[in-house]
This record gives sequence, C-alpha cells and structure tokens, in this order.
Amino acid sequence: MTTRTACLNSALALALLAAAPTRAADAGSVIPKLIPQPAQIVQLQGSFVVTAQTAVRTGDSEVERAVGAQFQAMLGDGWPLPLDLSQDGSGQGKIAFALDHSHTWGSPDAYMLDVDAAGVRVRAGSDKGLYYGAVTLAQLLSSGDPAATSVRLPALHIDDAPRFAWRGVMLDSARHFQSVDEIKQLLDAMAQLKLDTFHWHLTDDQGWRLPVPGWPKLTSVGSCRMPAGDGGVDAVTGAPVPYCGFYTEAQIRDVVAYAASRHIDVVPEVDIPGHATAAISAYPQLGVSGTPIAVSNEWGVNKNLFNADASTMQFLDDVLTQVATLFPGKFVHIGGDEAVKDQWKASPRMQARIRQLGVKNEAGLQAWMVARLEKTLAARGKRMIGWDEILEGKLPASATVMSWRGTKGAIDAAEQGHDVVMTPADTLYLDYLQTTSSDEPPGRPATIPLAQVYAFEPVPKALNAKQATHILGVQANVWTEHMRSMARVQHALFPRIAALAEVAWSPAQARDYANFLQRLPAMLPRWQHAGIAYAQTPFQAQSELQPGTTANTAQVALQSPLGYTLRYTTDGSAPSASAPQYFAALQLPLPTTLSAQLFFDQHALAPATTLQLTRASLLTRSDEEVAMCTGQLMLRLEDDGPRTGPRAVFNVDIFNPCWSWRQATLAGINTIEVRAGRIPYFFQLAGDESHRTFKPAKNKYGELELHAGCDGPLLASVPLPAQPDADGFVSLHAPLHNPPARTDICVWFTGDTRPAMWVLDRITLKSDGDD
Repeated sequence: MTTRTACLNSALALALLAAAPTRAADAGSVIPKLIPQPAQIVQLQGSFVVTAQTAVRTGDSEVERAVGAQFQAMLGDGWPLPLDLSQDGSGQGKIAFALDHSHTWGSPDAYMLDVDAAGVRVRAGSDKGLYYGAVTLAQLLSSGDPAATSVRLPALHIDDAPRFAWRGVMLDSARHFQSVDEIKQLLDAMAQLKLDTFHWHLTDDQGWRLPVPGWPKLTSVGSCRMPAGDGGVDAVTGAPVPYCGFYTEAQIRDVVAYAASRHIDVVPEVDIPGHATAAISAYPQLGVSGTPIAVSNEWGVNKNLFNADASTMQFLDDVLTQVATLFPGKFVHIGGDEAVKDQWKASPRMQARIRQLGVKNEAGLQAWMVARLEKTLAARGKRMIGWDEILEGKLPASATVMSWRGTKGAIDAAEQGHDVVMTPADTLYLDYLQTTSSDEPPGRPATIPLAQVYAFEPVPKALNAKQATHILGVQANVWTEHMRSMARVQHALFPRIAALAEVAWSPAQARDYANFLQRLPAMLPRWQHAGIAYAQTPFQAQSELQPGTTANTAQVALQSPLGYTLRYTTDGSAPSASAPQYFAALQLPLPTTLSAQLFFDQHALAPATTLQLTRASLLTRSDEEVAMCTGQLMLRLEDDGPRTGPRAVFNVDIFNPCWSWRQATLAGINTIEVRAGRIPYFFQLAGDESHRTFKPAKNKYGELELHAGCDGPLLASVPLPAQPDADGFVSLHAPLHNPPARTDICVWFTGDTRPAMWVLDRITLKSDGDD
C-alpha cells in the first residue's frame, strides 16, 4: 500500500482501502479539530464509526445531490465512500445531507450537524448552509490518526451560523499576476474555512488586468511593465523582457463561476481616481497632462490621477459597465484611496472643471466622481464600495466603506449610516511579515503575528448597537508588490487566514486563542494535501546568538513563535519527540551543531532549525540579525535580479538607511568587513519622500561609515565604489583603531545615490590571523 506521508487526508483515504479494519481513529473526542469554531457544539454520549462501507446519501433535489458530490470531492480522490445519488437520505448507518425547510434558519449560511450511533445527518435551509455542513464534516473526518482504517466520530450536535456575512480575502493581481488555476486553488482553501468573499484587485499603477470593449490598449499596453534593473533583462540574451498578464473575459467568467460553486462572491476592484498609471499609459488623454507615460515599475503612492473630463467619465462608465457585465455579485469596488491631488491642484483645466461643477475643492471633485460612478453602478443593479478615503467628500447613501486606515473610517461611516467592512492595515494586511525569522520572504514593514490577527475585534467599541449593525464583516488583504510567486502569496495568507476565518465566523465569546492553537495543527496536512505553501516560519524555532559567559562558548536563546513544544539536540542529529525540551537559554561549547524543532502531540510541525555554532558565527551578523537604527520605514526587499529564480533579500529602512549591531564585542577586533549589495530605489512615496534621511557624502560616490552608536563617534570610514562587483555585491574592509571593548556598531551608507541604493548584506568582525 502506498502512502502520501505528509497528507492526513490521502493517508486516511488509503488506510480505509485496507481489507481488514483494525483500530479506529478518534476524530477529536476532546477538542473537535474544526476551524472556524462552530457557534454551538455539544458533545454527547456515544459515537459513529465511518468505514469503507459507510454510504453517503442525499435527497432528490439538485442542491442536495450537488453538495453530496462536493463533499466527496472535499475528501479527495482516494476516499472510498460510495456515493449513490439515486437514493434519499433516510435509513441507518450512513451520512445524509438534506435540505430542511421546516426549521427557521437565521442565516443562509446556517446548518446543523448531528452524529449518533445511527450515522451523520447534515441539515440546512439553503445550498450554502448545506455546503458549510459538508465542510465541517470533511474536517471532522480528516482530524484523526492517518494510519487508522476507520474513523470514530464522537456523538455531537453542531448548530452553526456565522457572526458576519462578509468574510473576505483580497488578492492584488495588478502588481503581480496569478494564473486562473492559482486563484482557484486559493478559492478552494477559502471555502474550506467558510470564507465567502473574494475581493479581486485588478487595476493599479503597475498593471491593468481587465479587458474592456472599445479600449484594447488597456490590455495590449497597460498590462505590461518593464521591471526595474536586471529584473527585466534576459540573463542569456540581455534583451529586455516586460512583465505582462491579463485575464480574458472567458477566464474571468470561469473564476466567477468557480467561486460561486463554492459560495464565494467575487468583488472586483477598479481603482479610481488614483492608482491610474497603467490606464493612462494606454490612453494618455485619461491623465491630467495628456503626456505619454510608462506603466509604473515602482511601488508606493504614485501621483498620477485620472482627469475629470466628460470623455474620461465616459471611459469610466464603459469600464464599470464591463465590470457589471462580467461580475454578477452585488458589490463593485471603485478604490478611491491614496489619490494625491497635486496634479489636479496644478492643472488649470482641472481647476476650471472644479469651478464648472460647483464643487469646493479637489476633495469635492473626487466626491463628485464617486457620486457619478455610484449612479452608473446603481443603474446596473450594483452597490459601490470603496476605501475609507471616499468619506472625505459627501458620500451617496448606498455606498459601503472599507476601513483600512485603522478603525476611524469605520466609526465615521457607521455613524453616517453607511455599511462597513473592517480591514485595518495594522492588523489585517497580510503582506506584512508574520515572524521575525530571517526566513521570511520579502514583505512590508512591521510584523503582524498570528495572535494579533486572532485578537482583532471587528466591531469598534465606539459604536452603539444600531451603528454596529452596519459592520458587514471583516477582510484580510494581500498586496503583492513583493510577491513574485503564488507561493509567497500563500506564505502570507496561511496560517493567518485560519485566524481570520475564526474572527469572521465564530461568536466573540467562543474565541479562545489557546484552544485555536490546539486545533490549528490539523489544518497543516489539509493544506499540504491541497498543495498550499503555507508559512513554515511560525512553526519553526527562532534563535538569538550571543557570546557565552566563558571563552569558546556561545549562548543561544530559542523561541517557539506560537508556543508549541520546543525540543533540541546538540549532537548533529534531528530532534525527536523524546529529545530534551527547551526551557531557558543554552550555554554551549564551540563548535556545536544545534538543531531545534517544534512539536505538537508528539509530531514535528516543520523542518528543524539547524545552527552551526563556531567562533566565526559569533563574529558575523546578517542584515536580518541586526536592528534598524530607527525603523522609520523598514522593508524586507528583494534584489532586482536575476529575472527568474532566487534573489538576495535585504532588510532596509528606506527612510533612514542605517543598521545597528547591538552591543558587539570589539575587544581584539581590528577590522570590520561589510558586504554590501546595491538595489534600485523603486519607490514613489508622494509627500512622504521628503522624510527620507541621508548623511552627506564627502567623496564622489559616498562612504561606508561605522559609528559607535548611531549618534556616537566615528569608528571607521571607507569610500564606496561607483558600482558593485559583477555579482552585485562589494566587500569593504574598515580598519579599527582602539575601538571600545563593547558597543553598538551602526552602519551608514552616506549620500543620496538614487536611482539605486546601497544595502547591508553581512557584517563580520575580524582580528589578526582571520582569513
């Protein structure tokens, strides 16, 4: 018998094929491993054993038969349960799905699930509720021992319905493009967690992904950009290679239909009036100046806006008409965020337009555009939704607000009677890093760990009971500036998307983070089975290395990001479930090979972290292992090349490029070696650009400066070269003269070298005799 050892679903399915049933897996008799946690779950006496002979039955309706087929698909191709749709759901010893219109269901998403000695019964008043009952049952069946030949389900009663109707995830397909198959994979994973809204960001400065009849250049021109630096150059031919992609009408309809079959609404976004560079590159007359421009290859806030001319408004009407045609859902997102008004302010034509329309100022002009677009959408049976900047002008009564700049926008909108979706950037922007591990991929500043997502309360305390009814729900967003692959998108979303699901679905009083962590490991093999590249970093040990208290020793502090049991070895072997458990910092002789691994229920959660502890490792720090001097805007940035394949990654504060090795031991050290890289400075930060800090350069190309403390005395200064070496790096050697025995080493690269910038890769302390 073959197995897929990493996958509970497949292993369990194959085990059920075995001829002689032996022991039964207990699928969560203590803690049913369900995410999100049901609204009500009562465990009863008894159980029901699912075997290869257990039948699945549905009623005669198309809905019941469809859910039965979907349930079988959720379990995987190898699951050996017969599915005979010609019989009804009556009888004993079987799993039955049935619509029940005799019960009053409070939500179309609601369902009931009962397990007793007679079998399993799933009931709901709608296809959506019945589908969610199937999702819950599939989780129950995949929560047990993967080596078992049957599954013993505890007797229980689940009465379940979501707290919020809007349970969403936003994917940015404008900055980086995902295939239809990759999006379908995400939709499957969302459905498994009972998430029901897919917000699809389709246009921005860096790409237009939506075809519009009559405007062919939107996709022939606006869907392509030339990546910065070596990212747009073929390594073999040296020829430029643009980054392109858009979805055809057929592909969009395919995604919408696929989502609908999983009870997920697709909310398309076309950003107006800002984030418009790609559209203006295709049709310069849509911009303020009318001057041809290129699709942007820079990140951040671009100043390009649509103009408010009648012809441009007709273009936007055409776009929204196409959107309304392709997307049958209720909502259409018009963006409205980060529309820097500098171009409108400087344009005599836009100023004349403001006077012609009788609006007060530039904010009033955007509000007029929003109102005009709202009428276009309303005429096509759609409701408009936008980011919370749309509140800065008078807003149509039917408009819905997506609150991203904290919760103030939500409070203001609800107080004005507008519906709200909660998506604050400081908690639910999942392109932010989730651990401090050096293995985190490129991402935005700050860290949003799993616990922070789980702790989010969507209803602001400032709202009264009536205002609170305007909170439609909650959504996590993934902006893809730093995500060249779907694997990076998945790393950002998973496992934090599971915490989001519980915030969105489960009653506030039912949420318990410690209990959630007990259930979370059951999701990992499900994601493995689905091919989801979930983040390993929350399930891996993190380490901090310091010199030991005696010569030729090291002190290592280990951390378990989610609090799972941490075990380690020091003999080069892989940790096992019986290896020593970590409780406090380790004092280890040099050299030592330290391996650390996290465990739950005696099973390893991710590959081990291995550290080679040597004298050299004590004298070297990578950019991930040092701090930012101020951390004004720290980013984890990727190098610009090669065009395909792995690239170097750097931690850098783009406002204040300074790194600090805290309390470095310099006794006996006479040279500091700094390995530096050089990457394009590809950021548009609008009014914030002036906040960037530079130390003045004394030489033509600037200097590497090392200080004892970021405001302390100069330790050494080395001129920078005009360019790095052929590999994109340069190693600089800075001699020291009578340095302090212990100090913070602060690393600066002086001068404003844009359009490129120097970044730290590694810093090494050296003494006489070191290689």
